[in-house]
Amino acid sequence: MAKEIERKFLVRNDSWRAGAEGKALLRQGYIASMDDRSVRVRVLDETKARLTIKIGRTSITREEFEYDIPVADAEQLLDDAIGVVIEKTRYRVPHKGFVWEVDVFAGRHGGLVIAEVEMRSESDKPDLPAWLGREVTGDFRYSNQALATEFERDRHAIQHTA
Repeated sequence: MAKEIERKFLVRNDSWRAGAEGKALLRQGYIASMDDRSVRVRVLDETKARLTIKIGRTSITREEFEYDIPVADAEQLLDDAIGVVIEKTRYRVPHKGFVWEVDVFAGRHGGLVIAEVEMRSESDKPDLPAWLGREVTGDFRYSNQALATEFERDRHAIQHTA
């Protein structure tokens, strides 16, 4: 069983860009969404696609299963996604032994920038870069699942600043 252990933060400013080592364009949507689980489809750079199942709603750790699927299948699934399809550019930013993923959202969530760091265990203590803002780990409103499926209801509740 795979585990996803991560912390998530709003981003205060663009100084992270100086350390960015690559980027990917992502489109993703949700095929199923429940309080403690989801099924997501993601297209990366229009050339790869993955189906992801996540189970659990603790603040840091969830079960995660990922499978490569044909891009054509992913495109069809995105057409049937719940809510909106999220569009974002993901940047990889190494910082003191950890790799931060900084997501710059476009489309309906334009202006929102979120950074997350995946850890090997809940006891890991990654050094927090100065460009991070408020921690939103465990705040469901900032999950991709909520951003895709609850946008209309919560659009005024989400702050796009750190």
